[in-house]
Amino acid sequence: QVQLVESGGSLVQPGGSLRLSCATSGFTLDYYAIGWFRQAPGKEREGLSYIRKSDGSTYIADSVQGRFTISRDNAKRTVLLYMNSLKPEDTAVYYCAATNMASIDPHEYHYWGQGTQVTVSS
Repeated sequence: QVQLVESGGSLVQPGGSLRLSCATSGFTLDYYAIGWFRQAPGKEREGLSYIRKSDGSTYIADSVQGRFTISRDNAKRTVLLYMNSLKPEDTAVYYCAATNMASIDPHEYHYWGQGTQVTVSS
């Protein structure tokens, strides 16, 4: 059974940092690209970053370039999203997802976690 479980979301002050974790099980992480997405109330789901299955190369969306980074630990079956210099507009539910073909388009992803809430507020 394919499972992705996000954790690490919380309330943080503007300018702060968070590390989100995506724990995976039920599939071989090497065979899938993993993406991170977010969805704020009333908005569409937004692609933030992904890490490819083949060589571990990464993509970061322009909207978070320079502030967010992604990494993968195959031994721990975990993909991390590091978020720095957080802004109130980063407030959203953050999701990780798995796909056979890396993409920033959420429609290309087959398996999803339940999400973790990130709130940036003073």
